[in-house]
Parts: sequence; structure tokens; C-alpha cells
Amino acid sequence: MRRREFIGLLGGAAAAWPPAARAQQPAMPVIGYLMSGSPDRATSLLNAFRQGLQDAGFVEGQNVTIEYRWADDQYDRLSALAADLVRHRVSVIVATGGPLPALAAKSATATIPIVFQSGSDPVVQGLVASISRPGGNLSGVTTMAAELGPKRLELLHEIVPAATLIALLLNPANPSSLNWARDVQDAARTLGLNIHVLNARTEADLDTAFATMSDLRPGGLAIAPDPFFTGHGQKLAAMTARQMIPTIYQGREFVEAGGLMSFGGSFPDSYRQLGIYAGRMLKGEKPADLPVQQATKVELVINLKTAKALGLTVPMTLLGRADEVIE
Repeated sequence: MRRREFIGLLGGAAAAWPPAARAQQPAMPVIGYLMSGSPDRATSLLNAFRQGLQDAGFVEGQNVTIEYRWADDQYDRLSALAADLVRHRVSVIVATGGPLPALAAKSATATIPIVFQSGSDPVVQGLVASISRPGGNLSGVTTMAAELGPKRLELLHEIVPAATLIALLLNPANPSSLNWARDVQDAARTLGLNIHVLNARTEADLDTAFATMSDLRPGGLAIAPDPFFTGHGQKLAAMTARQMIPTIYQGREFVEAGGLMSFGGSFPDSYRQLGIYAGRMLKGEKPADLPVQQATKVELVINLKTAKALGLTVPMTLLGRADEVIE
């Protein structure tokens, strides 16, 4: 039989195979990505997450698919979005942007592996049994951002030692904010400072809060860790500059946008680790066997240009401790 005729017979035989026989290719795994914020404010974090996935051997569109669900800062939507991912039978759920997405995912499924990113203690939040032995179907990465609140207040006090009134900006929709405010108020009493709490969960609330601060005229502002505030870092930096309020936040992105100071872990690093953990779960590792990863490094970043615009002299002792000074 000639070679061309033989190939033709093979092609005809393949066409005659039943659909079930032709569909033996393994299905591409699907990650469900649940985020409390919006996609337009998450580009750098998504890139870090995808890098972690690639480090674990997965590339979106090549050997893994990602189903995205965005709450757009409407935290009451998270439960429905998590349930939708469960209905899609995703292989792994990635819950990012604070404890609420992880809690929503945990309520939606006890079997699908969940990897979370949070700035709060996941044991206190009820996500895992312990850091080293999570148990259940969840593990993840924490920057422990909320636990650094008192230290941020101390740093702010160093740069504005004459200030006696400090404003705290919270998102009341975030359950971690209450613990953060309590810890900061305890630290304020030790430092002899008075605290005024302001709440904001929407952009309109931010305008209202800063209008109140214009009348209140606090000596400084500390912003609670929250995905909504992180997503509006540029707006917050502009508003604090306009009102000449020395401000400290958790992420360096705030300082890069013109804010005065930040003290906290690296979000890109935590999202890269998030991608690595998601890849490991796709390969079959169980969340219960993966210890929660904790940020081992926190960095102090100071914008010296902003300090000069505010008429502040940054103490040399503080500059000497800074990991980066933006001039």
C-alpha cells in the first residue's frame, strides 16, 4: 500500500471514532479568582500572581484557565460570586483582597481547595486552625498588615511629634478594621495622643471624610489596611497632599503616588506566593498540608519630596531606618 493511501485510511478511521473517543484529551484546569476590588486597580497584583503561577509551571491560556469574579468594592456581593465559582466546578479558588473573599469562599465550599491573601491574622478570622497546620481546605499568604497599626502610629508620631490629634480612616465593612482601630487607640493612649475615627466604604464617603478632616484639622492621618483604600491609593495621596495632612499607610504604592509614608509588607511578593500556592494545589497538594505563608519582611518607605511640601523635617534617626527614601 502506498504511503499516501495509508495516511488517508488513518484520517478516515479517526473521523469515524465516536466523540467520546476523540475527547480523551485531559481538560484544562480552571482557577476561580475572587477579588473584592476591581480589575482596573489590580494590574500589578495580577501580574505578580501570574508570575507565581508560571513559577509553579502554569501559564494562563496555555495549561490553565482563570475565571475572574470582581466585587468592585461591594463586599455584600462576595457570597454570590463565590457560589458562582463553585457552580462552575473550578479546580482551585483564589480569594484575594482581605479576609472577606476567603470567608465567602469558605462558606461556599468545603471541598474545593482555596488559597487566600489577607492582611489579617487568618486564625483570628476563622480561616484556618493554625498557621503551621491550616486544616480544612484553605491555606494562603498573609502580610499581617493589621498587626502593624501601632507601629505605624509610632512612626507618624516621630515625624509630627507636636501633633496631639490623629485621624484614623477605616472601612467599616471590613471586620479587621475594628481590631486595627482598637490596637491603634491603645497605642495612642500610651503616646498621649487623641484619636478621631472616620469611616469610608465608597468614594463619596472618602469625600465626606476629608471634608470632616478639613474642619477637624488633625496633626496626622493613619489609614487602616483595606483593599478599597489600596485601590484608591492615588486618590488618597492627592487628597492628603491637598489638605496638607501627614499620612501613613501600609503599601509603598501609596508613597509612590505621592503619600508621605508607608510601613508594611510587599503586596507583589505576597501575590506571587499566592500564584505559587495555587499552582501547587493544582498539582494535587492539599491546603491542609501547606502552612500559611507569612510576610518575613516589612519595609519603611518615606517620600522626602512630600515631606518638604508639607513643611516637615524628617528626623535623621527615621531616615536611617527607612528601606527607601523617595526624593
